[in-house]
Amino acid sequence: MIKLFQKWCDQRHDYAREWKTRTGGKIFGTFCTYVPEEILYAADILPVRVLGSHEPPDVAEPHILGMYCSFCRDVLAQGLKNRLEYLDGITIGQSCLHLRQAYTSWDMHRPTAFSYYLPMPHNIQSERSYAFLESELEDFKAAVEEFIGKQITNEDLDRGIKIVNTNRRLLKQIFELRRQDNPPITGLETMYLVLSSQLVDKRDHNKALEELLEALPQRELDRETGHRLMILGSENDDTAFITMAEGLPIEAMFVIDDHCTGTRYFWNECVPRENRLAAIAARYIERPPCPTKDWPVRKRISHILEIADKWNVDGVVIIQQKYCDPYELDIPAIKQALEEVGLPALFLEYDVAVPEGQFRIRVETFLEMLENEDLF
Repeated sequence: MIKLFQKWCDQRHDYAREWKTRTGGKIFGTFCTYVPEEILYAADILPVRVLGSHEPPDVAEPHILGMYCSFCRDVLAQGLKNRLEYLDGITIGQSCLHLRQAYTSWDMHRPTAFSYYLPMPHNIQSERSYAFLESELEDFKAAVEEFIGKQITNEDLDRGIKIVNTNRRLLKQIFELRRQDNPPITGLETMYLVLSSQLVDKRDHNKALEELLEALPQRELDRETGHRLMILGSENDDTAFITMAEGLPIEAMFVIDDHCTGTRYFWNECVPRENRLAAIAARYIERPPCPTKDWPVRKRISHILEIADKWNVDGVVIIQQKYCDPYELDIPAIKQALEEVGLPALFLEYDVAVPEGQFRIRVETFLEMLENEDLF
């Protein structure tokens, strides 16, 4: 069953093309998890997260600064190479400056029929952010309505909310199973689950998740859990690193994460209200925040410590894209908070692709340290 989710990740473009042929529907590329997918599903538009290829972004350099993170340069390269030629539109919910530049350059040099920059507020801790985002969602909805040529009704929004909420709920149920002493699913497998949920029609994904949930309680892995690890930091969809870390001689497994390609994407649901757009706005404001929005009070740290405790983590891997400014500012405070509660942390920084050989040595050393701590 897991192989289906992996196939969706590995063959994401083939799935999108087949979906478009089968349904005749429109597909929008989303540059950030702050894009309100509920509205797109209400409009019968398939949102597809634009991710990198982990190849050198050779064509992006003239259009984006080399000091911008590798993920943003890689994303832009996918657009310039026209690897997502099936997209009818692109849209971004404001997050970091680097990703915004990737979106802007894509829109300039590889324009699509629809493009929309959504000014998602940065100061989400302000009470005014709710009314601000609700107003911006009204404008976004109107732009989508103009593009599809029909009104998006409350019934449509209810349908969109239900589709996305169901996916969030099912993913969280699977993540709850990872709290067990011997989880029935590995960190690599759950990465495929969450990544694929951002790439395929959630109605297809929900059916597959429901089938998986029926089978998981009886599933036993042919390996030990080993050290229970948490991974957090910059956007990370590089399965090669997880495969390496979970396959070392000293056994370890990632049981929880704090990533926008992981738990932050699905952690909280949209709570229904009479005003549907107000409900959607509240969901995105109240979700576990990206560091670009985690101010003036760092609320994200308490969330990280809470899930680390609930999932009984004994070590944390912090992985950061080189030049990722928001995380460079965020990580020192997180490392200090982890140290204060006695959680060892390993910091890794990479550019374009994970240097597997170097990281293998460092992760092995970290796991050996955890082994020696267990002796005392």
